[in-house]
Amino acid sequence: MGWLHWERFMCNIDCDTDPNNCISENLYMQMANIMVTEGWKEAGYEYVCIDDCWPSHQRDAQGRLQADSKRFPSGIKKLADYVHSKGLKLGIYADLGTKTCGGFPGSLGYYDIDAQTFADWGVDLLKFDGCYMKWNLLGEGYTNMSIALNKTGRSIVYSCEWPLYEWPYHQPDYSAIRKACNHWRNSMDVEDSWASVKTILEWTADHQNVIVPVAGPGGWNDPDMLVIGNFGLSHAQQESQMALWAIMASPLLMSNDLRDICPRSKELLQNRHIIAISQDPLGKQGYRTAKVNNFEVWERPLSGGRLALAVMNKYETGGPRGFPLTLATLPSWKICTPQCNVTQVLPSYKELGIQTLLSKLVVAINPSGTALLSIAPLKGDLKNQWLLWKDVSSRNTHNSVL
Repeated sequence: MGWLHWERFMCNIDCDTDPNNCISENLYMQMANIMVTEGWKEAGYEYVCIDDCWPSHQRDAQGRLQADSKRFPSGIKKLADYVHSKGLKLGIYADLGTKTCGGFPGSLGYYDIDAQTFADWGVDLLKFDGCYMKWNLLGEGYTNMSIALNKTGRSIVYSCEWPLYEWPYHQPDYSAIRKACNHWRNSMDVEDSWASVKTILEWTADHQNVIVPVAGPGGWNDPDMLVIGNFGLSHAQQESQMALWAIMASPLLMSNDLRDICPRSKELLQNRHIIAISQDPLGKQGYRTAKVNNFEVWERPLSGGRLALAVMNKYETGGPRGFPLTLATLPSWKICTPQCNVTQVLPSYKELGIQTLLSKLVVAINPSGTALLSIAPLKGDLKNQWLLWKDVSSRNTHNSVL
């Protein structure tokens, strides 16, 4: 969990005309300060991440990357020290090819030097891009940087874009990716639009049989940044991104301006109930289980035998629509034998109480919005459990999932 500059601030290096928003040490120091004073750190956000466009166009005399001296006059080591003094961690960006995507020096031929440089600076996370590299050398490059990072002896989270660049040619080897990387991008960059968020969700669902089984503690699929608090999403759509990113066990890396964020977006991003689902220690990724009547249903298994359920209204016109929810129709219905305690987390927190498998709930969901629920099993009398199981099994042999 943390903050990453790219989607909101891009490659803005013009500090003469736009000093408050350019890629400079001041930007990251300001975000670190706000993360501490405005409750972000307390909510769980701990990484302050630099993306592309931070380096000088030239390496130093020893072949090491160096920060742009005008925009980062104190250097990355001092910036890392400052971030650490706030109880936070610093992330940085590099590229395994000859150049970064923004045209700055790449790491090809310098993996060991760059890994050691980042460790010496006190970097805690590396986002390693894949521009300007032959696709059939991606696996070798990402693996070699993983080895180089481990050799430094410093714990550095390794964020890869390996599968993103391989999918156009063939299905990536996710077992190899998981061995090398801590999280990995699969699809194109998120943009500040609902169309972009929908495309990422659809790609994830279409490929879930490949990507979900490899995700778990130590290695995660990364659908890219949260764009909540920017310009392109309605509040309902922001709730959908937050809810589905939690269901997908995604890294929660915001890309927004924490200095100027609307209260509703801030409240959503700091919602402790959603974050608890996102950061559940079981670490299993959720997946889409049904599409019915322009609703999508996503489920995620949680620790303690619990379940997180997200229902997205795909209509983009009209008003709220009611989704009839009967627990017996869910693929994971057996956790509710004989009863469950159901809590609605989004669009508003509501204790829905103890429900049986055959209880009938109706959840109201705004256009392009999502209802997020937490379902916890309640154990009961074994005889009644068996009778209810027989009843539900009989019903389900004659009905579809939803």
